[in-house]
Amino acid sequence: MKTLILTENDVKKVLTMKEAMDAVEKAFELHAKGKTQMPPKIYLTFEKGDLRAMPAYLEGKAGVKWVNSHPENPKKGLPTVMAVLIYNDPETGFPLAIMDGTHITNFRTGAASGVASKYLARKNSKVFGFIGCGRQAYTQFLALKEIFEIESVKVYDIIERNAEKFAKFCEDFGVSAVVCDAKDACDCDVLTTTTPSRKPVVKSEWIREGTHINAIGADAPGKQELEEEILLKAKIVVDDLEQAMHGGEINVAVSKGLLKKEDIYATLGEIVAGMKRGRESDDEITVFDSTGLAIQDIAVADLVFRKAKESNVGLEIELFDF
Repeated sequence: MKTLILTENDVKKVLTMKEAMDAVEKAFELHAKGKTQMPPKIYLTFEKGDLRAMPAYLEGKAGVKWVNSHPENPKKGLPTVMAVLIYNDPETGFPLAIMDGTHITNFRTGAASGVASKYLARKNSKVFGFIGCGRQAYTQFLALKEIFEIESVKVYDIIERNAEKFAKFCEDFGVSAVVCDAKDACDCDVLTTTTPSRKPVVKSEWIREGTHINAIGADAPGKQELEEEILLKAKIVVDDLEQAMHGGEINVAVSKGLLKKEDIYATLGEIVAGMKRGRESDDEITVFDSTGLAIQDIAVADLVFRKAKESNVGLEIELFDF
């Protein structure tokens, strides 16, 4: 048997945001129904970053992603996040594919926010704010564009050229985009935050009633993008409760005793599966706390593998001598 090798360019050739969102939405539903296996992330922590092992199984699909997070990497010309994914046949354990996981990570993270916004944001949302304009902001925009008729975006980044580059990307899709300060970016219908911050970058007084927030940046203990007061007045939906309490946006408020497990309204899977309702009024503030789940990676990896095989994309090798 041969193993399929897929580079980042190979993955880009076959993966679309619409298909990624469909795969991720189904993965959340299966997770809520207890039809997945997903052990907690395993961390190796270093002075300047970390490495994480993320295994999962769902509906005959299995694999593991090995991914880093090194915020200082851009200074060295490297991405903050890089990943390799091994996709296995659960019946035999055979590695069907070894593929770039970086593009999959970016797409599945954007896809999760798109799915969350579908259920939690107001249907007539037109103005979208972005705080943090690195690589992840781009797939967040692509996912939101699949759900909403975006009229305008407001963007802020601590590095102004990043904000300007992202604004130009949005304008290429015919969307009006303006670079502004963080406060102005929060004056929107849907706010997306994708920073590695360890202190709040969004103040409670900036968030108006009816806003939906996709909080993406916090993915480890001590990380935080939103003032705790926002969480205390919001309907909070997480991708995974234990993982979010450990290292998601809610982790700091939980560690301070401001939030408890019972204060979290639902997981996204519970809402997708119809176990709990999403947005219930135009006035409520909603927060999606995204930490990133291995089931998302494996669901999208399966999609990539099948499409690559159909399109004859990638390189097949004899990895083992048997």
